[in-house]
Amino acid sequence: MKSDTFTLHTMEIEDYPQVFDLWKRCEGVGIREEVDSETGIQRYLTRNPGMSFIARTGDRIVGAVLAGHDGRRGYIHHLAVDPQWRKKGIGTRLVSAAIETLRKEGIGKVHLFVFKENESAQKFWEKLGWEIREDILIMSRNFSAV
Repeated sequence: MKSDTFTLHTMEIEDYPQVFDLWKRCEGVGIREEVDSETGIQRYLTRNPGMSFIARTGDRIVGAVLAGHDGRRGYIHHLAVDPQWRKKGIGTRLVSAAIETLRKEGIGKVHLFVFKENESAQKFWEKLGWEIREDILIMSRNFSAV
């Protein structure tokens, strides 16, 4: 039987197997093999130390968020909460922890990406005060890692 208690921890690369499994189980998390591999996440965590978090109950990870910045703007990626653990404040606490670390780094504006068809994520973010931007487009191009 599960408890409703959880604790937040800074994400470490040792958490990767459980976090990756969580991402795969959560709809709306876009996983790309080259950047979301263990090596890619290690690179991200090293570049943005102490900014990504997990929610744990016992030895099980039930939530995770990646956060970092480029020196000007912050970014949140892959916020995920185990479907059985939603509506308990885990996502909100993960976001708050990420935002606080970005603020301490002097970052005053944060961006995130949500798939258009992911209505539940849009509602979650809007409830937290985030706004949909319709004045910009995101353009992407994939390059092989060097």
